[in-house]
Amino acid sequence: VNNRRLIADINAQKQALPTQSGEGDVLRFNQLKKRKKPVRFARSAIHNWGLYAEENISANDMIIEYVGEKVRQQVADMRERRYLKSGIGSSYLFRIDENTVIDATKRGGIARFINHSCTPNCTAKIIKVDGSKRIVIYALRDIERDEELTYDYKFEREWDSDDRIPCLCGSTGCKGFLN
Repeated sequence: VNNRRLIADINAQKQALPTQSGEGDVLRFNQLKKRKKPVRFARSAIHNWGLYAEENISANDMIIEYVGEKVRQQVADMRERRYLKSGIGSSYLFRIDENTVIDATKRGGIARFINHSCTPNCTAKIIKVDGSKRIVIYALRDIERDEELTYDYKFEREWDSDDRIPCLCGSTGCKGFLN
């Protein structure tokens, strides 16, 4: 896979959460902390490693939080260049908003192993918990035990063919490129 910028820009995925429903997300988030959905990482046909459901998961369930070090955009840009120079295969930079990125490359949880699919079974949402923005992965549909968890990274399109990252999701709706 091309070592281009792998920052998932979820501005396109942001779903406006009405202020009243925000409380429901906080309650669900607290439940998620107490009883995380059992997942495991294992080899993936999509790309190296992937994250898999260890039990059936219902549509709209919170599955896992995407955690890592919260950094400013400028720091994320600097780290990305350093990661590319040092030969680190993939970086796990996930944008929360215009100014903040979660860097899970060196200090992150296993949610970073969720691969891209053009027809995903999950989505990422930003929720506020105690005034802090969090990235949480939700099921888009019912997910079977042992099914790989995927979401659409929604990378910005690159027009230069040298910068395109081939998509390996293999889904019937595959667009051919991540960007």
